[in-house]
Amino acid sequence: MADRTSAGILLFRRVRGGDLARGGDLARGGDLARGGRLEVLLGHPGGPFHAGRDLGDWSIPKGEVEPGEELYDVARREFAEETGHEPPDRPAIPLGTIRQKGGKVVHAWALEGDLDPAASVSNMFTMPWPPGSGTMTAFPELDRVAWFTPDEARRRIKEAQAPFVDRLEEALGPR
Repeated sequence: MADRTSAGILLFRRVRGGDLARGGDLARGGDLARGGRLEVLLGHPGGPFHAGRDLGDWSIPKGEVEPGEELYDVARREFAEETGHEPPDRPAIPLGTIRQKGGKVVHAWALEGDLDPAASVSNMFTMPWPPGSGTMTAFPELDRVAWFTPDEARRRIKEAQAPFVDRLEEALGPR
């Protein structure tokens, strides 16, 4: 069986001192000369299996690639489907590829942009729930998205995807 392949986008923004969403001290996580503290957008998977999980369960918005599809096109489409927002039309930073525990290969790009997590609406999937009931229930692919500093993102994101955060910081240069 061939490995499953996904493609996604790690949205990032630079938050200035007066704009800090979670409060905090700019000196602890940012650089005004570079435009502010770095934050990345992660999504929490929806559905009953993820309802009580948090640390290590978040992900970049991503989706599976079908044969013949271009990876970056899939990343842009999946970002739009899972957040309800079109990705910014800006130069992308390639973040490379990782392999998750289950064998799925994930390709990622970073884009600078902003969105209001409260205005994010994900597409839905259906599954039999409760098990054995014969009832198909709809759940959002992502039940929420949120902005995190890189350090907090590393705590929240699936372990195999943490290198995407590291690679973004490396690409943006020293803070």
